[in-house]
Amino acid sequence: MLCPKCRQPLEDGAESYICCANASLQWRCAKCAKVSEGFALPYGLCPHCGGKLERITPRQIDDGATLDGIRKAFEIELGGQLFYLRAAADSTDPILKDLFDRFAAMEKEHMRTLQRRYHAKVPVSSAKFRFETAAIFAGVPMRPADPANLFRIAIGMEQRAASYFEQCAKAAKPASPEQQLYRELAAEEREHAVLLTTEYSQWKQGKPGLLGTDDTLQP
Repeated sequence: MLCPKCRQPLEDGAESYICCANASLQWRCAKCAKVSEGFALPYGLCPHCGGKLERITPRQIDDGATLDGIRKAFEIELGGQLFYLRAAADSTDPILKDLFDRFAAMEKEHMRTLQRRYHAKVPVSSAKFRFETAAIFAGVPMRPADPANLFRIAIGMEQRAASYFEQCAKAAKPASPEQQLYRELAAEEREHAVLLTTEYSQWKQGKPGLLGTDDTLQP
């Protein structure tokens, strides 16, 4: 006898069963607000800070404030992806080119995560992009001849995005869905900034980067 859901064989004589095939749950860390996805996580703790995980029930995001927060998150991810694609295309260093290609893939995966988590459609990005736009957002001077400057801009973008969402969370009504959303988004951007800082350190030391390994892009 096969399970009608996942088509895996059932033990003979089984009268009742629970099928968990393809089940994926969302969990929010009570400490850092980072959202993780999966049927089960080690010891029920946040894989990022070790805080206690709380299961998130399906949410309906339909009020203006929370929609605005999600829209802003997509704007930041789209801008980051275009920045990395442009950096990869303009780079003459094969190592940097590969790094920025992977950074662009990282942002694409982040947008897929946002789409899955908040049931929002991934927008189509424009091919037109100027480095100066990212530099202004990051608050980092633009130095085209300095490859390290691209890293500093990338890190600055993520740090500024995290600060923006943190300020939005502080301004929101305590314990409201809007505040929780902004805390989640801030946690995502802080993680991105730490990841890019690590990649920058590896690059300066001439060591291989970590981005692209199986456990790096997990949501």
